[in-house]
Amino acid sequence: MTVRLTDQDLVRYNRQIIFPEFGEEGQKRLRESTVLIAGAGGLGSPVAFYLACAGVGRIILVDCESVDLSNLNRQILHWEEDIGEKKVKSADRKLRKINSTVQFVPTHTRITAENVFDFLKDVHLVIDCLDNMETRFIVNAACFQKKIPFIHGGVRGFMGEITTIIPGETPCLECLFPRRPDKTEPFPVFGATAGLVASLQVTEAIKLMAGYGKLLKGRMLYINGGEMQFLSIQMKKNPQCRVCGTETGRG
Repeated sequence: MTVRLTDQDLVRYNRQIIFPEFGEEGQKRLRESTVLIAGAGGLGSPVAFYLACAGVGRIILVDCESVDLSNLNRQILHWEEDIGEKKVKSADRKLRKINSTVQFVPTHTRITAENVFDFLKDVHLVIDCLDNMETRFIVNAACFQKKIPFIHGGVRGFMGEITTIIPGETPCLECLFPRRPDKTEPFPVFGATAGLVASLQVTEAIKLMAGYGKLLKGRMLYINGGEMQFLSIQMKKNPQCRVCGTETGRG
C-alpha cells in the first residue's frame, strides 16, 4: 500500500521534509516502517520519543520492568507519578500524546529465545536499548537469522557506544563482544549520556529507513563524555563467530 502524506503531515514534518535529500519520499518511508525498540529505559525512552516525533509508522516497545524512583534521572518518558507502573504502559501513554498518528504496540514481557521471533514479524529495524548482554545476544542472533538491521547502543557513566549491524554485511554483535555473565550490581548512568547515545541511534535509524547518508556499518562509535572525545573504530567480522562466522558453518 502506497502511503500518502496528508496536509497535516506536510506541516508537522516540514522541517524534515525541506531537507533536500530527505523530502516527502523520506517521510513516506518513515511512515511505512515498523521499528522494534528493545527496552523502555534510559535509551529506549528517548529513542521512542524521537521516533514518534519523526513520524515512524509503527513502534513496538518491549520491556519487562516497572518504573522505579532510581530510573528518573535518565528515563525521560517516566515521571514521579508513574512509579510502580509498567514501563511500556507509562511510555505508551506519553507517546500517544506526542503523536497520535503513530501506531504504538507496548508489550510487557522479557525477550527470550523462545519468543523473540514473535516480535520480529513485519519489523524493518530493531534498536537495541537493552541493559544486559544476554538478551542482546538473543536479539542479535534472531536479527541475523531474519536479516533485519540492528542498531546497538550502550552506555555506562559518561561513556557510550553505538554501531549499526547489517546481517551478512557487517560484523554482528557477537563478533564484537565476548560472551560472559552479566554483572548484577547497578552500573552508573548519567541521563545526558543516555540521551546522546539514544539520539545517535535515532539518527542512524532515520538514515537507514530513508535511505540517506553514511551509516555506522562496520564501525563502532565510542563516546567519552568525560573528556568530550568521539572515536570511530573499524570493526572486523570474527570468522569463528557462532552467529555469523564463516568458519563455523554459519554466515
